[in-house]
Formats: sequence, C-alpha cells, structure tokens
Amino acid sequence: MSFIRTEDRDGVRVITLDNPPVNSLSFALSGELVPIVEAADKDDGVKAVVFIGANGIFSAGADVNDFSTEPTPETRTIRDVIAAVERSNKIYVAAIQKNALGGGLELSLACDYRVATADTKVGLPEIKLGLLPGAGGTQRLPRLIGAQDALDMMLKGKNVKAADAKEKGILDEVVESADGLLDAALKLAKNTEKRRISRRKVELGKGITAQAAPFIVSQAHKMVPAEDAGGFAAHKLIDAVEAAFELPFEFGIAREARLFEELARSAPSFALRHVFFAERELAKIPGLGDAKPLEVKKAGVIGAGTMGTGIAITFAQAGIPVAVIDSNADAVEKARQTVFGMFMYQVQKGRMTQEEAWKLGQSIHFTDDYNELADADVVIEAVFESMDVKKQVFEKLDGIVKPEGILASNTSTLDIDEMASVTKRRDKFVGLHFFVPANIMPLLEIVRGKDTSAQTLATAFKLGKTLRKTAVLSTNAFGFIGNRMVFDYAKAAGALAEEGISPMRIDRVAKTFGFPMGPFAMGDLSGIDVAWHIAKARPDVAKGRTDVIDRLVEMKRLGQKTMAGYFRYDKSVGKGREPIADPEIEALFADEAKKHGIAPREVSDDEILQRLVFALINRGAYLLEEGVALRPGDIDIVYIFGYGFPPHHGGPMWYADEVGVKHVYDKVVEFGWEPAPLLKSIAEKNGTFAALKQGELINA
Repeated sequence: MSFIRTEDRDGVRVITLDNPPVNSLSFALSGELVPIVEAADKDDGVKAVVFIGANGIFSAGADVNDFSTEPTPETRTIRDVIAAVERSNKIYVAAIQKNALGGGLELSLACDYRVATADTKVGLPEIKLGLLPGAGGTQRLPRLIGAQDALDMMLKGKNVKAADAKEKGILDEVVESADGLLDAALKLAKNTEKRRISRRKVELGKGITAQAAPFIVSQAHKMVPAEDAGGFAAHKLIDAVEAAFELPFEFGIAREARLFEELARSAPSFALRHVFFAERELAKIPGLGDAKPLEVKKAGVIGAGTMGTGIAITFAQAGIPVAVIDSNADAVEKARQTVFGMFMYQVQKGRMTQEEAWKLGQSIHFTDDYNELADADVVIEAVFESMDVKKQVFEKLDGIVKPEGILASNTSTLDIDEMASVTKRRDKFVGLHFFVPANIMPLLEIVRGKDTSAQTLATAFKLGKTLRKTAVLSTNAFGFIGNRMVFDYAKAAGALAEEGISPMRIDRVAKTFGFPMGPFAMGDLSGIDVAWHIAKARPDVAKGRTDVIDRLVEMKRLGQKTMAGYFRYDKSVGKGREPIADPEIEALFADEAKKHGIAPREVSDDEILQRLVFALINRGAYLLEEGVALRPGDIDIVYIFGYGFPPHHGGPMWYADEVGVKHVYDKVVEFGWEPAPLLKSIAEKNGTFAALKQGELINA
C-alpha cells in the first residue's frame, strides 16, 4: 500500500499524504516519504515542494502505536522526513486543511511557508499522552512565536484556530475554503526565490528581557503539578523549551529527542496512552453488528431539577430541541434561570454570540404537558430516585410517545429492566446515566437491559457522540459500573474513619494520589441523604459497619447543601465548597466504632491509599467477571471521566497492573476482604488485566 502520491505542477512537486483516516505520520509513511523528499531535492526540474493531505485533512500527527514500537536501524520517522526537508535547497510550503496536529504541525513548521483553510486548527497536544513534541516542535515553535506563547500552547495541548494562528505568526496565509488551498500554496511556492528556515534567537515574550529567563523557567516549573503528581511530562517540556533559548538549534533538537525518549518509556505516558486507546475501544460492542441507529431530531426530559436541566442544556448545545416536562412552577423557574445563566456565561467568555445563546435557550421548552412528547425520538426520565415514581412515569410515556421512540432512564442505581416491564417497548428501553452536572461532565453510562435491541444500543452510542459524551456500556446491575464500585470505595473510607483516621487525612491522601477530592468531600457533594437512601434500599451493597450515615441524617448534616456533612462548610471559605475539619464528626465515628467493637489503630498513608484504590480494583474485577463491564479499559474510562481517577495512573485496572495484580490480591486478602475470583486467577498466573482477552473475563 502506498501512502504518498506525487504530481508536478509547473515546476512544483505536490506531495499528498494519504494515510486514512487522519493521515497519521507513521513509521511506514515516513519510510516512504523520506526518499520522495530526497528525490525532489535532486530533481533540477523541481523548484519547490508543496505538502498537502488527502481525506480532507493535513495530518493529525504521529501514529500513537509507534510510540510503543522499538525502531530498528532501518526505521524512518517524521524526524527523518523533517531532516530531509532541512537538507534540501528547495522551497517548501505546507497546504493545511482542517488539522495540523502534533507531528503534522511539526512537519509544517519545518516548511518555509504555511497556508491553511479557515476551518483549520493547529496544535501540539502531545502533553495529553504524557509526551512532548518530539520532531522539533519545542525548538521551532518558540523561535516562531516566542517561548512564552509556545510553552503555554504546548503545556495546555490546546488547538489554535486558523485566524488566531495567523495572528500569532504560525500561519502565513488563510484561505476561505479547500477549493483555493492548493492554488494559494502553489502561488507561494512559485513566487519565492530562497528558503526561509529561521534559526533566529528565541524571544521569551513581549517585553520580557533575556535576563528574566531563569525566573520565567522557575515560575513555569512551579505552575505545573509535581513530577510524581501528573506533571512529569510538563517539567520535561519546560526543560526542552529552556534548551531552545539556551542552546544552539542543533543541540536543542538533540535535547528534545532525549527528553522525548525518556517520556515515551515513562509509566505516566504508558498510562495515558492506555487511556487514549481504551477510549477508542468503547464503541466496539459485540453483537451490535450493522444495526442502523435512529436519527434523534427531538428529545424530551422528565424533570426540571439539577440533572434534568443539565441534560436539557446538553441536548440544546448539540443542536437538538428538547421539551422539559415538570409541573413544579418553582423548579421550572429555577431551571429557566440556570439555562439563561449558563448561556450568558458562554457569551461573556466569548464562546458564542448573544444571538447563538438566544437560539439555544429557545430550543429548550418547559411545559407540564406530556402530550408534547408525542413526536420525541428519545425521552429521558430524570425524576426522584424511586422505582415506583419512575415506573409511573414510564407507564404514562409509553402511551404517549410514538411507537418508534426510545425511552431512557437516568437512574444511577436502579433496575432498568423493572422500569421497562411497565412498557410495551422493552426493546426500545435503555439506561442513559449522565453525571452531575450533566452539561459539563463528559461521561455517559449506557445501560443495556436484557431486551434492549441492537438498534436502540446503536442509537444510544450515536447520541452519546452527538452530545459530545464519552459513552461506556454497562449491563443492568445495581449501580452499574461507576456507582457499584464507589460503594466499596466509600465503605473502605468509612472503615478507616471508624478505626480512628480523620476524614480530612483520608481525603488528603486521596488528593495527593491525584483525585480532585477525597471520598468524604465527594459524599458531601453528592449528598449524605442520597447515600442514606441507597444504603436503606441495598444495605448489602452500600451500608458500612456502623450507623454513622443514619446519625448524620438525623442531625440534618446532609453535605454541602446544608453546609455540614462529614465536614463543615463556610461561605467565606472557598465560596462554601472548601471542606473544614470538624472534631464533632471524628467524635461521632469514634462513638459508633466503640458501640460496634471496632478498636482504633495506627495506619500509614500507604495503607490508606491501598484500601481506597484496591477496593475499586477488587470490585472492578467482580464486574468484569460478571459481564457488567465489557473490558478493563471501560472501567478505567468510567473512573477517569466520571470520578476523577488520576489519568497518569491510567484508571484503577491499569493501576493494578502498574503496582502488580499479585500485590493487590495479597493486600485484599490481608485486609480481610473477599477477593474477586478473576483477581485471584490473574494473580496466580502473575498476569495483568491488560493482557486479558474477552473470553477470559467470564471463564477465569
């Protein structure tokens, strides 16, 4: 298979990158491209070269698979392509359409000129994979736009729109559409007499003198997380950019290459690349076949509470009109204000115009008339977490919504098959579990019932993509994937508190590991009363050893909403969201522990972390064995995108492999927990979750 096409146009050789779908600059493509560049340089009939991409895109960068491949002496990479470009005496122009990311942008930076379509975005997002730009980006971009702007762009891994890229100096010309792209590039190539490769001294930024360089570098290191807390790649990136203004270009390139190789073999990068691939596996569902998804043109939401309003905003932002049904006038008024405030915030941030905000706001219609859902393609229930209430809603919807319409529940724990049983469309029933706030949180658990059809499932996954959510499949089980695991996590935290460890210390250990908040702050955020209701419904799953939650509810300490839960909250401290340690709660845990014969003991921070995270791993192994979760990577995505598990540790199941599954198993036994048979099986084989094949999950 050929990845390159060439064509001569009046002394200009047009080299087209053709490696669908995104023209990744793989080892194979680079191996083919190097001799083509060298041949163009030797051809006296060629004055200039234009790089352009097929498939409506320039290049999304390197093939991530190659980062884990050990190159041979014969391997050619994008670095070799760029070196061949730099050795050449020809003029080089990059004709960029849609995306020039990572190695794609680095290739264009090695060219003399860059022309792009107006819808183009350029960026160096390698930091998201625990890497730094490894084909000259850390050296060329600072020379082009200044070290400060370049470092900001690379540390955030953000994409820059064409107009902004031109203003910064990354692009030389922007054309309106792809129709004029090649002509503009050819014109630049023909009208240029000599190369424009710059080796100029790097400027730090506007108004910043060279003497300030050590201070700027020091401050940059202070502004990113510590190396062992997710900032390993960020610190190496800062070192690489420092080399750009301290060292000659050739030495800077060598420093960049060394730092890149160090990162490519680091544990955080392996973890982040695992997340990258796991996310791309999510939609590969056995049995889905060629099921054709239904088109969703109109949606309905039952309930104008926090969750229902967030779901409605999500649909509106995706361009899907939505009717919100609620008979509570106060709730509807509050929801209207939330919608208005959200879109006005977007206007203030410059993310949309007032006209766009008005249009989106008008696409959400509040009513108490269920009949307005007759023509809805999908209706999502977001009412109180009560099976009886939900069944009443679905019984009513089943008689109103058109027969082909899909009914969905946003329940976080309850049995969707029981809900579906009151309808005559069990095949068109599915769980769509959004996370709070629904319009911001990226995760969507799609819950398949025993009768959910392949078409309904395909529609749910397509809808998730339309709503810009990361959708993960779960089968119907109490709590599904995320919440079923969080019950074990919360119980482990509660058991530690009962043994005399303060909730503040437990939360601090979790945050030091990389969670955005600890288990007790998370409980306060979601509501103690919510946990209490779940514990009453399923004490076997959610109730701890003592009655702490019952007593908190009696004391009306329900979490942040009452300014007191496991912690106290004060509006003068962190706008009422910052936890404040409360000796009364430590005394409460001690009292309950004494009643139940639980003795206090000394516990290390390492054991605190192990009990929290290994509880997740053990339950995750159960869910894999039971078929609730399809793959270990699916669990990792749920916990990273829905619960803030630190991405540089790859998710709980990847972390088990990182520290050793046998080590996890031994500790689970030591803690007196019942180890999952799958965990035991992998430990006995000294294996890993990552190495599991689909059939082994059930048969282990």
